[in-house]
Amino acid sequence: MVTVAIYSKSECCLCDDAKSVLRRVQADEPFDLQEIDIESDPELMRRFGEQIPVVYVGRRKAFKFRVDEAELRRKLARERAA
Repeated sequence: MVTVAIYSKSECCLCDDAKSVLRRVQADEPFDLQEIDIESDPELMRRFGEQIPVVYVGRRKAFKFRVDEAELRRKLARERAA
């Protein structure tokens, strides 16, 4: 199963929007969703800071700030085919 990871933090409206898109797509096309709270790790805070949300599909960085639903579906299909 494809793993999708989102690096985000609380009280982040862009993060909430991205998670909404991820969950909507996940309902149709199952994948393992990992939500990583950058506030739980100083290194993640340093690495990502205000540049969130960041979404990885598999091991590849796929989105930053906003998640395009159609593009996410394409990336999932490519990852599954690999």
